[in-house]
Amino acid sequence: MRRSATSRHPVEQLSLADGYVSRKVRRDVLATEEPLEIRVVAAGATQQVAVTMRTPGADFELAAGFLFSERLIARGVDVAAIRYCTDPQGDGAQRYNIVSVHLAAGVEWDPVALQRNFYTTSSCGVCGKASIQAVLGPGCERVSGGPRIAADELVRLPASLRAAQPVFDRTGGLHAAGLFSPHGSLLRLREDVGRHNAMDKLIGGALLAGELPLSDSVVVVSGRLSFELVQKAARAGIPVLAGISAPSSLAVELAAEAGMTLVGFLRDARFNVYTGGERIVTQGALEHAGGFS
Repeated sequence: MRRSATSRHPVEQLSLADGYVSRKVRRDVLATEEPLEIRVVAAGATQQVAVTMRTPGADFELAAGFLFSERLIARGVDVAAIRYCTDPQGDGAQRYNIVSVHLAAGVEWDPVALQRNFYTTSSCGVCGKASIQAVLGPGCERVSGGPRIAADELVRLPASLRAAQPVFDRTGGLHAAGLFSPHGSLLRLREDVGRHNAMDKLIGGALLAGELPLSDSVVVVSGRLSFELVQKAARAGIPVLAGISAPSSLAVELAAEAGMTLVGFLRDARFNVYTGGERIVTQGALEHAGGFS
Protein backbone atom coordinates (compact mmCIF):
# COMPACT_ATOMS: atom_id res chain seq x y z
CA MET A 1 0.00 0.00 0.00
CA ARG A 2 1.43 3.35 -1.03
CA ARG A 3 2.13 5.95 1.60
CA SER A 4 -0.24 8.87 2.08
CA ALA A 5 0.94 12.47 2.08
CA THR A 6 -0.98 13.02 5.33
CA SER A 7 -1.77 11.21 8.56
CA ARG A 8 -4.05 11.87 11.52
CA HIS A 9 -2.82 12.28 15.07
CA PRO A 10 -4.66 13.07 18.32
CA VAL A 11 -3.77 16.48 19.71
CA GLU A 12 -4.80 18.39 22.82
CA GLN A 13 -5.75 21.94 21.95
CA LEU A 14 -5.59 24.65 24.62
CA SER A 15 -7.34 28.01 24.29
CA LEU A 16 -6.84 30.97 26.63
CA ALA A 17 -9.49 33.66 27.13
CA ASP A 18 -10.33 35.96 30.05
CA GLY A 19 -7.96 34.14 32.37
CA TYR A 20 -9.46 30.72 31.70
CA VAL A 21 -7.97 27.79 29.83
CA SER A 22 -10.17 25.44 27.85
CA ARG A 23 -8.96 22.08 26.60
CA LYS A 24 -10.26 19.81 23.90
CA VAL A 25 -8.90 16.76 22.14
CA ARG A 26 -9.21 16.48 18.39
CA ARG A 27 -7.52 14.70 15.53
CA ASP A 28 -5.03 16.84 13.65
CA VAL A 29 -3.91 16.25 10.07
CA LEU A 30 -0.12 16.09 9.77
CA ALA A 31 2.12 16.18 6.72
CA THR A 32 3.82 12.81 6.37
CA GLU A 33 7.61 12.76 6.59
CA GLU A 34 9.32 9.48 5.70
CA PRO A 35 12.69 8.41 4.29
CA LEU A 36 13.06 7.74 0.58
CA GLU A 37 16.04 5.68 -0.49
CA ILE A 38 17.18 6.34 -4.06
CA ARG A 39 19.06 3.57 -5.84
CA VAL A 40 20.62 3.61 -9.30
CA VAL A 41 20.72 0.48 -11.45
CA ALA A 42 23.35 0.70 -14.20
CA ALA A 43 25.29 -1.93 -16.14
CA GLY A 44 23.73 -4.69 -14.06
CA ALA A 45 24.83 -3.22 -10.73
CA THR A 46 22.71 -1.50 -8.08
CA GLN A 47 24.04 1.26 -5.87
CA GLN A 48 22.43 3.26 -3.11
CA VAL A 49 22.77 6.96 -3.92
CA ALA A 50 20.92 8.87 -1.22
CA VAL A 51 18.30 8.78 1.50
CA THR A 52 16.19 11.90 1.86
CA MET A 53 13.33 12.73 4.20
CA ARG A 54 10.32 13.60 2.10
CA THR A 55 6.53 13.67 1.86
CA PRO A 56 5.30 10.67 -0.17
CA GLY A 57 4.02 11.58 -3.61
CA ALA A 58 5.75 12.19 -6.96
CA ASP A 59 8.57 9.94 -5.73
CA PHE A 60 9.71 9.06 -9.26
CA GLU A 61 9.91 12.75 -10.15
CA LEU A 62 11.85 13.40 -6.93
CA ALA A 63 14.38 10.68 -7.75
CA ALA A 64 14.83 11.88 -11.34
CA GLY A 65 15.09 15.52 -10.30
CA PHE A 66 17.63 14.70 -7.61
CA LEU A 67 19.85 12.76 -10.01
CA PHE A 68 19.62 15.54 -12.58
CA SER A 69 20.38 18.26 -10.04
CA GLU A 70 23.39 16.28 -8.85
CA ARG A 71 24.63 15.98 -12.47
CA LEU A 72 24.34 12.20 -12.40
CA ILE A 73 22.03 12.25 -15.41
CA ALA A 74 21.68 14.89 -18.12
CA ARG A 75 18.45 14.10 -19.98
CA GLY A 76 15.16 12.35 -19.49
CA VAL A 77 16.17 9.68 -22.00
CA ASP A 78 19.01 8.70 -19.66
CA VAL A 79 16.33 7.02 -17.54
CA ALA A 80 15.03 3.70 -18.84
CA ALA A 81 12.63 3.05 -15.95
CA ILE A 82 11.87 4.02 -12.37
CA ARG A 83 10.32 1.48 -10.02
CA TYR A 84 9.53 0.98 -6.38
CA CYS A 85 11.49 -1.76 -4.65
CA THR A 86 10.14 -5.22 -5.46
CA ASP A 87 12.78 -7.22 -3.58
CA PRO A 88 10.87 -10.21 -2.12
CA GLN A 89 13.39 -10.37 0.71
CA GLY A 90 12.81 -6.75 1.67
CA ASP A 91 10.45 -5.21 4.18
CA GLY A 92 7.08 -5.04 2.47
CA ALA A 93 6.06 -2.08 4.61
CA GLN A 94 8.99 -0.10 3.23
CA ARG A 95 8.74 -1.01 -0.44
CA TYR A 96 7.24 2.36 -1.32
CA ASN A 97 10.09 4.10 0.48
CA ILE A 98 12.72 2.69 -1.90
CA VAL A 99 12.99 3.79 -5.53
CA SER A 100 15.26 2.24 -8.15
CA VAL A 101 16.23 4.36 -11.15
CA HIS A 102 17.29 2.16 -14.07
CA LEU A 103 19.63 4.00 -16.43
CA ALA A 104 19.42 3.49 -20.17
CA ALA A 105 22.07 1.39 -21.87
CA GLY A 106 25.18 3.37 -22.68
CA VAL A 107 24.63 6.09 -20.09
CA GLU A 108 27.89 6.81 -18.32
CA TRP A 109 27.57 6.43 -14.58
CA ASP A 110 30.16 7.72 -12.14
CA PRO A 111 28.96 7.17 -8.56
CA VAL A 112 32.08 8.84 -7.18
CA ALA A 113 30.88 12.13 -8.69
CA LEU A 114 28.17 12.40 -6.06
CA GLN A 115 30.70 12.84 -3.22
CA ARG A 116 28.14 13.01 -0.47
CA ASN A 117 26.83 11.03 2.44
CA PHE A 118 23.72 8.92 1.90
CA TYR A 119 21.54 10.88 4.32
CA THR A 120 19.99 14.30 3.81
CA THR A 121 17.29 15.93 5.89
CA SER A 122 14.05 17.51 4.75
CA SER A 123 15.38 20.97 5.57
CA CYS A 124 18.86 20.69 4.06
CA GLY A 125 19.73 18.77 0.94
CA VAL A 126 23.43 19.64 0.89
CA CYS A 127 24.21 19.10 4.57
CA GLY A 128 25.81 15.75 3.79
CA LYS A 129 28.20 17.06 1.17
CA ALA A 130 31.73 15.82 1.68
CA SER A 131 33.35 19.19 0.93
CA ILE A 132 32.67 22.78 -0.11
CA GLN A 133 34.01 21.91 -3.56
CA ALA A 134 31.44 19.14 -3.84
CA VAL A 135 28.70 21.65 -3.04
CA LEU A 136 29.85 24.26 -5.54
CA GLY A 137 30.38 21.72 -8.30
CA PRO A 138 32.43 22.10 -11.48
CA GLY A 139 30.77 25.35 -12.46
CA CYS A 140 27.51 27.16 -12.73
CA GLU A 141 25.20 26.90 -15.72
CA ARG A 142 24.66 30.28 -17.33
CA VAL A 143 20.99 31.09 -17.94
CA SER A 144 20.57 33.29 -20.99
CA GLY A 145 17.50 34.96 -22.41
CA GLY A 146 14.33 34.08 -20.61
CA PRO A 147 10.98 35.84 -20.34
CA ARG A 148 10.17 39.35 -19.26
CA ILE A 149 7.43 39.39 -16.66
CA ALA A 150 5.29 42.33 -15.63
CA ALA A 151 5.64 43.39 -12.01
CA ASP A 152 1.87 43.43 -11.54
CA GLU A 153 1.74 39.85 -12.84
CA LEU A 154 4.56 38.73 -10.58
CA VAL A 155 2.85 39.92 -7.38
CA ARG A 156 -0.18 37.74 -8.17
CA LEU A 157 1.81 34.50 -8.33
CA PRO A 158 2.02 33.76 -4.57
CA ALA A 159 -1.78 33.74 -4.32
CA SER A 160 -1.98 31.36 -7.28
CA LEU A 161 0.63 29.14 -5.64
CA ARG A 162 -1.19 29.13 -2.32
CA ALA A 163 -4.56 28.37 -3.92
CA ALA A 164 -3.12 25.25 -5.55
CA GLN A 165 -1.67 23.65 -2.38
CA PRO A 166 -4.20 20.97 -1.38
CA VAL A 167 -2.06 19.24 1.24
CA PHE A 168 -0.96 22.51 2.83
CA ASP A 169 -4.63 23.40 3.24
CA ARG A 170 -5.06 20.34 5.47
CA THR A 171 -1.75 20.40 7.32
CA GLY A 172 -0.16 23.86 7.18
CA GLY A 173 3.17 22.04 7.05
CA LEU A 174 4.45 21.83 3.48
CA HIS A 175 6.63 23.82 1.14
CA ALA A 176 5.64 24.29 -2.49
CA ALA A 177 7.38 24.98 -5.78
CA GLY A 178 5.27 26.23 -8.66
CA LEU A 179 6.15 26.52 -12.34
CA PHE A 180 4.46 29.45 -14.08
CA SER A 181 4.32 30.81 -17.60
CA PRO A 182 5.45 34.43 -18.11
CA HIS A 183 1.76 35.36 -18.18
CA GLY A 184 1.02 33.85 -14.78
CA SER A 185 -0.51 30.50 -15.71
CA LEU A 186 0.35 27.74 -13.22
CA LEU A 187 1.83 24.87 -15.22
CA ARG A 188 2.97 22.50 -12.47
CA LEU A 189 3.10 22.48 -8.66
CA ARG A 190 4.71 20.10 -6.20
CA GLU A 191 4.57 20.03 -2.39
CA ASP A 192 6.92 18.50 0.18
CA VAL A 193 8.14 18.95 3.74
CA GLY A 194 11.51 19.87 2.21
CA ARG A 195 11.78 22.88 -0.08
CA HIS A 196 14.61 21.23 -2.01
CA ASN A 197 12.47 18.11 -2.48
CA ALA A 198 9.60 20.19 -3.86
CA MET A 199 12.03 21.71 -6.37
CA ASP A 200 13.44 18.31 -7.32
CA LYS A 201 9.91 16.99 -7.88
CA LEU A 202 9.13 19.99 -10.08
CA ILE A 203 12.32 19.64 -12.12
CA GLY A 204 12.07 15.86 -12.27
CA GLY A 205 8.57 16.08 -13.71
CA ALA A 206 9.80 18.43 -16.43
CA LEU A 207 12.80 16.19 -17.09
CA LEU A 208 10.71 13.05 -17.55
CA ALA A 209 8.26 14.96 -19.76
CA GLY A 210 11.10 16.17 -22.01
CA GLU A 211 10.47 19.82 -21.13
CA LEU A 212 13.95 20.88 -20.01
CA PRO A 213 15.41 23.44 -20.11
CA LEU A 214 12.68 25.55 -18.54
CA SER A 215 13.99 28.65 -20.28
CA ASP A 216 10.63 30.42 -20.68
CA SER A 217 9.32 30.06 -17.15
CA VAL A 218 9.08 31.52 -13.68
CA VAL A 219 9.37 29.38 -10.55
CA VAL A 220 7.93 30.53 -7.22
CA VAL A 221 8.79 28.79 -3.94
CA SER A 222 6.91 29.16 -0.69
CA GLY A 223 9.88 29.66 1.64
CA ARG A 224 13.30 31.21 1.73
CA LEU A 225 15.70 31.10 -1.21
CA SER A 226 18.72 28.95 -0.40
CA PHE A 227 21.89 28.43 -2.39
CA GLU A 228 20.71 24.95 -3.26
CA LEU A 229 17.42 26.11 -4.76
CA VAL A 230 19.26 28.57 -6.99
CA GLN A 231 21.71 25.83 -7.98
CA LYS A 232 18.88 23.49 -8.95
CA ALA A 233 17.05 26.23 -10.84
CA ALA A 234 20.16 27.17 -12.81
CA ARG A 235 20.76 23.52 -13.67
CA ALA A 236 17.22 23.32 -15.09
CA GLY A 237 17.61 26.56 -17.06
CA ILE A 238 15.06 28.48 -14.98
CA PRO A 239 15.65 32.21 -15.62
CA VAL A 240 13.38 33.68 -12.92
CA LEU A 241 13.22 32.32 -9.37
CA ALA A 242 11.07 34.02 -6.74
CA GLY A 243 10.46 33.28 -3.09
CA ILE A 244 8.07 34.43 -0.42
CA SER A 245 10.93 34.93 2.03
CA ALA A 246 14.56 36.04 2.00
CA PRO A 247 17.50 34.71 -0.01
CA SER A 248 20.85 33.85 1.51
CA SER A 249 24.01 35.72 0.52
CA LEU A 250 25.37 32.71 -1.36
CA ALA A 251 22.06 32.31 -3.21
CA VAL A 252 22.34 35.90 -4.45
CA GLU A 253 25.96 35.40 -5.50
CA LEU A 254 25.14 32.23 -7.43
CA ALA A 255 22.09 33.78 -9.11
CA ALA A 256 24.24 36.69 -10.30
CA GLU A 257 26.86 34.29 -11.62
CA ALA A 258 24.20 32.27 -13.41
CA GLY A 259 22.52 35.31 -14.98
CA MET A 260 19.25 34.56 -13.20
CA THR A 261 16.60 36.93 -11.91
CA LEU A 262 16.23 36.38 -8.16
CA VAL A 263 13.25 37.88 -6.36
CA GLY A 264 12.68 37.71 -2.60
CA PHE A 265 9.99 38.78 -0.13
CA LEU A 266 7.35 38.39 -2.84
CA ARG A 267 4.25 39.18 -0.80
CA ASP A 268 1.79 41.96 -0.02
CA ALA A 269 2.14 43.51 -3.50
CA ARG A 270 5.86 44.17 -3.10
CA PHE A 271 9.14 42.37 -3.66
CA ASN A 272 12.92 42.77 -3.69
CA VAL A 273 14.92 42.19 -6.87
CA TYR A 274 18.39 40.93 -5.99
CA THR A 275 19.70 40.06 -9.46
CA GLY A 276 18.53 40.21 -13.07
CA GLY A 277 16.14 43.13 -12.76
CA GLU A 278 16.09 43.56 -16.53
CA ARG A 279 13.50 40.77 -16.77
CA ILE A 280 11.00 42.65 -14.58
CA VAL A 281 8.78 44.98 -16.61
CA THR A 282 7.25 48.01 -14.88
CA GLN A 283 6.07 49.86 -17.98
CA GLY A 284 2.67 51.44 -17.49
CA ALA A 285 3.02 51.71 -13.72
CA LEU A 286 3.87 54.94 -11.96
CA GLU A 287 7.26 54.69 -10.27
CA HIS A 288 8.79 56.55 -7.36
CA ALA A 289 12.52 56.05 -6.97
CA GLY A 290 13.86 56.06 -3.44
CA GLY A 291 17.44 56.00 -2.19
CA PHE A 292 19.12 53.44 0.01
CA SER A 293 17.82 53.18 3.55
